[in-house]
Amino acid sequence: MTTPAKRVPNGEYIVSSRTSRDSRTAAVDPLGPLRDPQEPDCDVFLTGAVFLDIIFTGLDSAPVRGTESWARGMGSSPGGVANMATALARLGLRTCLAAAFGDDHYGEYCWDALEQGEGIDLSMSRTVPGWHSPVTVSMAYEGERTMVSHGHEAPPPAGPGPFPQCPPRTRAAVASLGLGGGEPWVAEAARDGARVFADVGWDESGRWDLGALADLEHCEAFLPNAGEAMAYTRTDCPRAAARALAEKVPIAVVTMGAEGSYAVDGRTGETAQVPAITVDALDPTGAGDVYVAGFLTGTLAAWPLADRLAFAGLTAALSVQEFGGSLSAPGWPEVAHWWRTAPEELRGRYGFLDDLVPPGAAPASRRRAVPTIGFRRPA
Repeated sequence: MTTPAKRVPNGEYIVSSRTSRDSRTAAVDPLGPLRDPQEPDCDVFLTGAVFLDIIFTGLDSAPVRGTESWARGMGSSPGGVANMATALARLGLRTCLAAAFGDDHYGEYCWDALEQGEGIDLSMSRTVPGWHSPVTVSMAYEGERTMVSHGHEAPPPAGPGPFPQCPPRTRAAVASLGLGGGEPWVAEAARDGARVFADVGWDESGRWDLGALADLEHCEAFLPNAGEAMAYTRTDCPRAAARALAEKVPIAVVTMGAEGSYAVDGRTGETAQVPAITVDALDPTGAGDVYVAGFLTGTLAAWPLADRLAFAGLTAALSVQEFGGSLSAPGWPEVAHWWRTAPEELRGRYGFLDDLVPPGAAPASRRRAVPTIGFRRPA
């Protein structure tokens, strides 16, 4: 795999400089006290497909066949694995993404948004000539979303490269578990010392065979939602499902929607449950990815289990108040702003933020999803 040439802004898109991005996130390094010159430069590695997401919000109901529906809001942003990568980077983690990008305008926009706008390391990514970017249209209504996607699998690289033959040394990796033989890079990353955090998609086959998730054995933490967890463990209670999963993986976290989340540390027997924060949700796209990013951040920073659940839930709650998946992810300025105005009844549970958030920092100006992918005039 060849390292792509650095993209040069040509006036077609609004591009934030890396310097401005660094100034936004430098206020908090959650791993600062733990950093060691001998540790890998990469905090988190992930790979997957990058989509251009087009999100419609403010729909009163689902679209009806034969009619035209008008949305009161619309946004565009990088999607797919970009949701997780952006959430990690905005929380101050050094994030490396290996992905294929189309050489169309959509692909160029997504590349610039991730590399220049968010400071994500794309040295293991590549541009594929003649391949168009995958696209997802997401419609948010009644607290849920419906998605329509189109895309084709990217052709394999023409020659050898550093990935997937050799994933980078990293503190952690994020994997999406699938049925079958697993991804060789996951096992290699785990052998090299990476802590693997995994989620899973809905099993369309209906078998829900936990043994078929081959890479689960390499995972530090597994974070399914309640429906998935109960289906895989043949239980009728999310907490029972988490306890069953903790027999297979060191840390099992089950998200339960409005009820919050429940976790079991299988090594120590510790359990924790934290209720969800009630917010007015605009768009739930990417909230699950933001949750995983928050939990991963707290785990690498060696926070108590309950604090990790609380922080993950908070970041997910902040994300659903903005358009889109990737560009709705909060950073430390948004966390700090929420903490300064948090309801009194939540201040005890989230008191650990006192030692983390930058004092007096105002929410930073950062990229958000907008109706188009860019303007021709400079920023």
